[in-house]
Formats: sequence, C-alpha cells, structure tokens
Amino acid sequence: MRFAPFVPIFAILIAGMASPAWAITNGSADDVAHPEVGAILGHKPNPDGTWTYCTGTLISPTVFLTAAHCGDPGEKTARVTFSSHYKHGDKVYTGRYVPDSRFKEKNELYDMAVVVFSTAIPDIKPATLPTENMLDDLKADSSLKTSQFTPVGYGAVGPVKGTHGREFNYNDTRSRTSISFEKLTRSWLQLSVDHSKGDGSTCYGDSGGPNFLGDSTSNLLVATTISGDDDTCKSTNIDYRLDTPSARHFLSKFVTLP
Repeated sequence: MRFAPFVPIFAILIAGMASPAWAITNGSADDVAHPEVGAILGHKPNPDGTWTYCTGTLISPTVFLTAAHCGDPGEKTARVTFSSHYKHGDKVYTGRYVPDSRFKEKNELYDMAVVVFSTAIPDIKPATLPTENMLDDLKADSSLKTSQFTPVGYGAVGPVKGTHGREFNYNDTRSRTSISFEKLTRSWLQLSVDHSKGDGSTCYGDSGGPNFLGDSTSNLLVATTISGDDDTCKSTNIDYRLDTPSARHFLSKFVTLP
C-alpha cells in the first residue's frame, strides 16, 4: 500500500493560478449539507493565501475527529472552523488536540486524533458513528460492493498541468463528491473512482475528513480520509475504518459509541 497522506502540498502551487470552482476533485460545493464537517486552520496563511490544511468531523458536541498526521509532534491545540467557505475573521473554535498515542509518524495505523472543545459547538448536529464491525456485516451480506460513499473535505482541486508540472489549488471551501467501493481490509476501507458513475476523489487537504456511507444526505461516518494510491488524486482512496475494535478503543475515550 502506498502511503501518500492528503495534507496540503504548496511547493508545486503556482501563484496567480485561476481558482477552480470546487475543492474535492469532480465534486460540488457542500454548502449546508454537512455543517458538522469543519477544517483545521493554520496560525498564519498558507503560501497561497488560504488557511485550511486538514478536514475533520464533529462527532459529539465537544469532540472533533481528524487524522493524527495533521498535527505536528507535541502539538497541544488546534483551531477549527465550520464555515462552508472560510474567510479570515469567520468564527473559529480552539480546542485541545489529542492524537492516538499508538500512532507513529511513518506508520499508517492508528492515524486518528480529536480536538476537544471546552464547551459545546452550538447549532451543529454531530455525525453518527458506525456500530462495531458494521462494514464487515455489509460485506458479508454482499451489500457493501454496491454501496455509495460521500467524502467531504476542504482539500485541493487537482492536479492540472502547469508550466512547472502538476499544480494544485486550494480555496478554503467545503466540498463533497461520490465514490465507489473497492476493497475492505482489517483496518482500511479502500474506495475507487468509477468514472461511469461520475465519481470524484479526495485530495491534499482532505486528510481527516469524513467518508459517509450513503448519498449526499447521509451523516453516517464510517471512515476518515487518510491517503491515496497516487499523488494525482485520481486513483484509490485509502480511508481509516471507524467500526473496528481498534478505532473504537480510541474513540470510546471521548464519546459514547453506538
């Protein structure tokens, strides 16, 4: 499995590049469909002037789930926005950043972290988490292979061909797309782009974001975006399952599980 974590890449951005309409590849603006999905913000703008660099999901009124590789070693806090199109000055919530202690920087496993807020986030209904081994049960009855998934994130459009090779662009916008089932392993849900269905994909900056089981109206969060099989955001997406005993061990420290 190739591990290409979907955190932003700015070294190959071209200043002044025209901004595409949406962020997730072959997707659309999410607007108010998933207000529980937010973005982690940097303490200063990125080189292209944007602020978001990872995605996550509110899973209780005070707990925001993201990926451990989104944080720097020793990081203690994180700043989160739930604005569908973030602009500097929009409401920001700061919470305690807690990665899974089992996560190692060069190991894909246990790539989970939460941001814990001291008070409840108002007026946002948290996502629903899966029951234990839900995806295994769906695989057993053969319904998983025909299931639709909806990734949501603030990541890059890309790539496009530029004068200096591949170029990615970011616009601080929450977007969504659809994607199809490929493979289920002990820890991973692998999703692939089926062009005949009009599927899209996740990209850099979508790390930690949700993959909802179902269409664009679903808020059943079954896996988080971690990486991809290529660095062009066009191949298999590799997502960390949330229904496994291992994932639930970490989550149960912060939320009541179904």
